Amino acid sequence: MTNDSLSADEQLLRYSRQLMLPQIDIAGQQKLLNASVIIMGLGGLGSVVSMYLASSGVGRLILVDPDEVELTNLQRQIVHTTERIGMFKVESAAIQLTALNPSVKLELIPRRLSEDSLIALAQQADLVVDCTDNLTTRFMINRACVQAQKPLVSGAAIRWEGQVSVFDSRQTHSPCYHCFYGALTEVEQACSINGVVAPLLGVVGSTQALEVIKLLTGAGKGLVGRVLLVDALSLDWHSIQLPKDPHCAVCGVPHA
Repeated sequence: MTNDSLSADEQLLRYSRQLMLPQIDIAGQQKLLNASVIIMGLGGLGSVVSMYLASSGVGRLILVDPDEVELTNLQRQIVHTTERIGMFKVESAAIQLTALNPSVKLELIPRRLSEDSLIALAQQADLVVDCTDNLTTRFMINRACVQAQKPLVSGAAIRWEGQVSVFDSRQTHSPCYHCFYGALTEVEQACSINGVVAPLLGVVGSTQALEVIKLLTGAGKGLVGRVLLVDALSLDWHSIQLPKDPHCAVCGVPHA
């Protein structure tokens, strides 16, 4: 395994528990070290995703979030701390991620990206993780991923309910996010309006991070074509099939 800041022995020790897994081994860990992942949003979901991807050895993380840390974030956004209130979330997260794994390269973008800018950025990465909390932004991220032909790991959590799915436009049978939600207009689903129980963000964010690792290493069966739903009040999990919409305005076959 190659890494700029760790010796071979240090890497073997740091990632030893993953290297024991036959689905990852040295070859899979090298894929993680070579990977570049964009995390859109460093709130409740992005906190968990970023920490698990950094600790797992994903080599380059591109953190995108225009917001600053606020006191109300700290109930669930565990990558941030009280003394970092007022700091850009990407800068706050970088402190924690560097402390967790100093060998991970971080690129910080503390501003909103246009769709064209995100397409260009996605073309430089292996995949995108959507940890945002509004439908308009999610639709934009989805369009950019389809245009750039990059996998999208999508998660959402509100109140006591969460969901995770993977949309991979490289696969002809894969639906996109618009296939799932295209009939909806903007709805107010922010935690500031509806509330959310803190550990739910950990459950959903951890599942997103797991799907990222599986995509990068080729391990297991992913969530392409499925939506995983969790009801935290009953702790029931459901998996529903999500077919590709051949007439989807984003990923469907255009009409002549």
